[in-house]
Amino acid sequence: MSTAAITRTASSGRTIRAIHRHRLLVLAGLFAALAVTVALSVAIGAKPVPPAEVWHALTTPTGTESDIVVRSLRIPRTAIGILAGIALGVAGALMQGHTRNPLADPGLLGVTQGAGFAMVLSIMVLGVTSLYGYIWFGLAGALLASAGVFALGMVGGRSSPTPVTLALAGTAVSAFLYALTSALVLMDEQALDVFRFWQSGSIASRGPDVAWQVLPFIAVGLLLALFNAPGLNALSLGEDVARALGQNVTLTRAVGIAAITLLSGASVAACGALAFLGLVVPHLARPLSGPDHRWLLPYSGLIGAAALLLTDVIGRVVARPGELEVGVVLALIGAPFFIALVRRRKPVRL
Repeated sequence: MSTAAITRTASSGRTIRAIHRHRLLVLAGLFAALAVTVALSVAIGAKPVPPAEVWHALTTPTGTESDIVVRSLRIPRTAIGILAGIALGVAGALMQGHTRNPLADPGLLGVTQGAGFAMVLSIMVLGVTSLYGYIWFGLAGALLASAGVFALGMVGGRSSPTPVTLALAGTAVSAFLYALTSALVLMDEQALDVFRFWQSGSIASRGPDVAWQVLPFIAVGLLLALFNAPGLNALSLGEDVARALGQNVTLTRAVGIAAITLLSGASVAACGALAFLGLVVPHLARPLSGPDHRWLLPYSGLIGAAALLLTDVIGRVVARPGELEVGVVLALIGAPFFIALVRRRKPVRL
């Protein structure tokens, strides 16, 4: 090997190590940002609690009112916010990658409307009234709606749904389920009240039981997402190139859809419709990670969790002594933020 070739090889190795080191530093910075938002979520609420009492509740609780507020309300709320934020951030990045559509979000698979329809149906038919009861129906509805969208995307003898057929099928199924849900809630006042609260999106009044219920689904979804990342990198080059590289396109699509369904279905069933989070977060993560989904997915998860907790804290503070639901705050902040993001940047091709 010539001296020039050796020099180029060494330079290339240093460049790769520098990129890897930079990505690890960014990852550490995102973990630090998440830690800050966790601290804010535990320390700040609609009811002011001095920092000394927050620390007392965390270290040596004695059953005071502040201890109950911190340990029984804020900590479970923070936990479900972390889980839902990570799930929706990763699901949004997966959805945009599989559809190659920068405007796609997890709801495109019919997850949100499927969960809402199943929950309303369980209230009207079975008389389910508690969050712990209808969360399972919401998750089942999300899974069935996604399976239906995936099946419709394969109509016509396709071995796997294309990004276009997936988007069209998702839009059609979502519109159909929304119409059915609207018809049902107009017939039942109790279903309307529950659905209206769920539709606004909230992580308040979620006890630790809710976090434990959705944790297994989110954990499996994250594992599938990480497994799906290399195949998604190949798919981003086009299906023909992916097949030439030895990728099973059908399996890669199926694993990705399963991950999106589990992640977004669990979070939507537990917290309701959290608008814009899955749409905006990947656009914030992509400039930091580049197109490599092995880094984009964890970045999106961490940014999603931090963003959800931060907007929830804002909702607690701006409407004291009451609160604004986090879904409302996300919509109020997310819509103009996304418009500004689109105006500042050229549209991204995925």
